[in-house]
Amino acid sequence: MLYLWIKTFHLLFVIAWMATVFYLPRILVNLAEAQGEPAVQARLQLMGRRLYKFGHNMFGIAFLLGLALWQGWRVLPAKLPNVTAGLHWIDAKLTLVALLLVYFVWAGRLLKRSERGGALPSARALRWLNEVPLLFLLGVIYLVLAKPF
Repeated sequence: MLYLWIKTFHLLFVIAWMATVFYLPRILVNLAEAQGEPAVQARLQLMGRRLYKFGHNMFGIAFLLGLALWQGWRVLPAKLPNVTAGLHWIDAKLTLVALLLVYFVWAGRLLKRSERGGALPSARALRWLNEVPLLFLLGVIYLVLAKPF
């Protein structure tokens, strides 16, 4: 039962984090399109800062819960199963999650660059880059469900 509760909350916080991963680049697109509109840019930068902080918090909680799911059997072997024993799908999944985190931090740095008056990539390039995390997430979902190796 403990395992299912941890897994449920892990999934909840992953979903919240992924919402920020998908939405932060949309804020960057709007920032790129709002050149010459300081009031709009200030509002978008404020929204972006708040979203970025929220995303960091959601990732941190999801990470800790995921760590409990992955390695918790070492601490509470009677309550938490070893779900990855001898399997390597978890390595691929964690690699994709690390790439998603790098993407999220990169988007946050673009936001900070914008706040300092720096240039952003074009709105079109940002729209294309906004699709990258979807592909990584698709890989994560497949690996978790299929456990192919």
